[in-house]
Amino acid sequence: MRDGDRTVLVTGSTGGIGKETARILAARGTRVVLTGRDPARADEAAEELRAATGNPYVEALTADVTSAAALRSLARTVTERHGTLHALVNNAGVNPPRRLLTEDGVESAFAGNVLAPYLLTRLLLGPLRHGARESGEPSRVVNVTGGIPRGTLDPGNLQAEKRFSGWLTDTQYNRSKLALTAMSRTLAEHCAEEGGGVAVTVVYPGHADTPMNRSLPVRTYPRLVRPLVPLVRALMPVLWGDTSGPARNVARAVTGPYAGDGGVYVDMKGRRSRWPAGTGDPVVRAAIWEMCERLAPLDGPVPSGAPAAQEPERRKPMSW
Repeated sequence: MRDGDRTVLVTGSTGGIGKETARILAARGTRVVLTGRDPARADEAAEELRAATGNPYVEALTADVTSAAALRSLARTVTERHGTLHALVNNAGVNPPRRLLTEDGVESAFAGNVLAPYLLTRLLLGPLRHGARESGEPSRVVNVTGGIPRGTLDPGNLQAEKRFSGWLTDTQYNRSKLALTAMSRTLAEHCAEEGGGVAVTVVYPGHADTPMNRSLPVRTYPRLVRPLVPLVRALMPVLWGDTSGPARNVARAVTGPYAGDGGVYVDMKGRRSRWPAGTGDPVVRAAIWEMCERLAPLDGPVPSGAPAAQEPERRKPMSW
């Protein structure tokens, strides 16, 4: 299929890797739908990409990925405006400094990094399958992971019910991104069982000096890393200042060699790779999928669902 005939939705695309991914796709003539939480910033990003690429088919929509109602509204708008979708890039990420609950009563990192890709994909399966029939090839769902894809997942701590942050790499952000990868493996299986037409790829794009990373409070980092945060911030522009490399890995999953092949994990060098070991346990995968089904039913509002050992704050988490 020609790039100019594709319609692609990219969440969290007003800055960082998401915006650069949208830029790459727009430069190829793809119809790109940007999303961001801030309407002004989303409109500004769309205007910038239209001017920079000469592609008039870049539009902006607003959605808070931690809100089920906002995701349902986004899915309705995309379906009504376009009807057909050839790719969905779930790029938006949430990295709160402490355990916060969303308006739906869900821990915010789990809500934005796991539940949002699950729900938005399920809500948009109709347009995605229509796109597959139109193009003659599977539409793509690209879930962008991050953090450090290592460790194990505790079914009893998916929403940081027991522990939010550990000493080195054990943070809720890392765990939620690992849970996203585990959920994506199950999602790929369900898409195949439900008639195909949609291929699921998880991309670990690598590190980048993004607005999200630059704005993280010190307490967001693991305890042993916190004294090194000033050094990490100083080195970010030097080591990871180029966001185009990670973005190319994501864009390649939309248009490149992984097309039509579901259940694929792509590493930071852009290579098809083994799934992280922590995502293979069938018990853990089943627990994550059951939690997503319970918290985000396709035909109704999300119930309150974050049992807590301590009283968490209910605030808007940081998301992009």
